[in-house]
Amino acid sequence: MSLQDRTQAVPEAAAPPQRDGRLGLALLVIATAQLMLVLDNTIVAVALPSMQRALGLSESGLGWVVTAYALAFGGLLLAGGRAGDLFGRRRVFRTGLVLFTAASLLGGLAQSGELLITARVIQGAGAAIAGPAALSLLATTFPAGPARNKALGVYGAMGGLGSVAGLLLGGALTEYLSWRWVMFVNVPIALAVLLGTGLLVDGEREGGKIDAPGALTATLGFGSLVYAINRAGEKGFGDSVTLIGLAVALVLIAAFVAIQRSSSVPMIPSGVLADRGRVGANLIMFLVGAGMLGTFYFLTLYMQGVKGYAPMVTGVAYLPSALGMGIAAGGLGPQLLARMPERNVISLGLLIGIAGMVWLSFIEPGQNPWAALLPAQLIVGMGLGMVFVGGTILSVRGVAPEATGAASGLVNTAQQIGGAIGLATLAAAATAITEHELPGNTAQALTTGYTYGFLLGGGFYLLALIVALVALPGRSAQPQQAGEQPPVAP
Repeated sequence: MSLQDRTQAVPEAAAPPQRDGRLGLALLVIATAQLMLVLDNTIVAVALPSMQRALGLSESGLGWVVTAYALAFGGLLLAGGRAGDLFGRRRVFRTGLVLFTAASLLGGLAQSGELLITARVIQGAGAAIAGPAALSLLATTFPAGPARNKALGVYGAMGGLGSVAGLLLGGALTEYLSWRWVMFVNVPIALAVLLGTGLLVDGEREGGKIDAPGALTATLGFGSLVYAINRAGEKGFGDSVTLIGLAVALVLIAAFVAIQRSSSVPMIPSGVLADRGRVGANLIMFLVGAGMLGTFYFLTLYMQGVKGYAPMVTGVAYLPSALGMGIAAGGLGPQLLARMPERNVISLGLLIGIAGMVWLSFIEPGQNPWAALLPAQLIVGMGLGMVFVGGTILSVRGVAPEATGAASGLVNTAQQIGGAIGLATLAAAATAITEHELPGNTAQALTTGYTYGFLLGGGFYLLALIVALVALPGRSAQPQQAGEQPPVAP
């Protein structure tokens, strides 16, 4: 069974026939938007030391520059996905881009750490509004078949490749211009995407309203959890503020679940989570996000703080990750998916990713980068690229047209919230291990903390592998007959 047959179950929103040239331009608009929104997760990573020096950020504040974006992005994605279904995907897409652009300008002009973190929160909110609408517009713009399959492949690749592209671009901008340009660069890109949105097909709207209580409890709940984990890394889990934060997070997340069960307009329609394969795919994306964002954070600190690399050299040192993801997502992954079920491809990708994380754990302060740093990144990138392509396809397969925004919002939520929680958890563990190694050789102590962080990140991938083997279907979906709507559980 071919990849085209199996991806046929992507939401069957009607897409009017269009000329290939127009579809190509529409794909460029959507892919550019997805790349911009995802790379902003990591584009600041290489610039973190420069930001810290310029704005006087503390260690915990520095982590929040990365976490604030991922948390706001992930916490509001479900509401953003629902907004596109209700108010029009193209209108919501444009609104999110405008908010994202304004926040990028604010962040680039920030004169304090507090204002920069605030801008990152607003950026994340804009991305949460625009991101799900982009995937929904893909389904409404591209007709089912080869055109949509190609567009989905490009979109899935942007999800993984964008994270590494952000590191490369961040290094170049910080080295040759200023850290502020990692924020300013979004402005012309977003404006160009806005100009191209007229090529996208809006699709039909659904009646109803947004689940505001659900959005609020989800965002505040996960925010409290990340704050508590960060606090625990500094003060320990016996700290009263840490315990209060954990308790608040537990109550709010439980309230979110209760609201979803009782709401007449839940952010996650029942049909979206009725399929075990979709649930498994979202959980895998959560766990992969948890390991990946922390890995980039540690690698940046290792390369600049231990190895003494300049920002541009740091960015270039991430090229193996970009190359690995490009090979897997652009060619190897789709070829394997044409021959075997998604579960096999995702499981293989996770095994490769775990091997690469173990290899990364062998880095040393004075070590030649070709011994572990560079080749291990290539291996990890190839593994994750395979996971991103397979996971994206499974997470939106068979969803009813009116729920496409919610489904696409959920898969992005899983990855972003996973990244925020994973970064907080791994950073807290690495800090504790480093402090245990001190006093002594500071470079060695820092490296030891990072290596254990890589192993713990690999542990997230191992959990994802278990989920893949247990929850994902062992066979590929059967191709649909012409005109048949995808099956959606009630």
